[in-house]
Amino acid sequence: DWSSDVCSSDLKQVGQNRPFWQAHFSKLQADYSFLRAVSLDDFVFGLNLVDFHNFIRVDADELTYPLHVILRYEIERDLFSGALAVADLPQVWNAKMQEYLGITPPDDALGVLQDVHWSGGSFGYFPSYTLGALYAAQFYRQARLDVAGMEAALAAGDVGPLVGWLRAKIHQPCSRWRTDELAQRATGESLNPHYFIDYAREKYSRLYRLST
Repeated sequence: DWSSDVCSSDLKQVGQNRPFWQAHFSKLQADYSFLRAVSLDDFVFGLNLVDFHNFIRVDADELTYPLHVILRYEIERDLFSGALAVADLPQVWNAKMQEYLGITPPDDALGVLQDVHWSGGSFGYFPSYTLGALYAAQFYRQARLDVAGMEAALAAGDVGPLVGWLRAKIHQPCSRWRTDELAQRATGESLNPHYFIDYAREKYSRLYRLST
């Protein structure tokens, strides 16, 4: 359900960010000698490498992943409206991959047949993945506002302040309220996609040294 997608997105946005690894990278280096010659900055950059040439959704980075979801949503919408015939799926899939990512799958295994959702009858589910990322960005922003020194605590290896906020505001009441009301209660507003855009712009501008 959507709550599990929010939780996984929370973990990704925290676990792929620099503050978390400030405390934990040396432990990883101690166990994996090949990482001892790698700087923290290079490691974090590698975790967040953007690859527009990845055919597989589950392997996509968090910046291009929404494009994979949009592709699937548009195909599902057109299938159910009758605007798209099942026989035309491979052709339409490949055209959309070219349009959004600039790549064309060499075969259907890397294209239209890569997911098990449709063969299992799970239609309308794909958007929840990206909705989870949008909510996670909004919740993380609010946690930073509500909990003084939260990122400093993460950098020191203390996840307690963030986990405490998530438990109180999201995890414990998440089945009690509808999604929009939960967001309202936790952040004071409905889902706002601009927080994910701001998160992505700030993070990837810094990583790729882009001017904003």
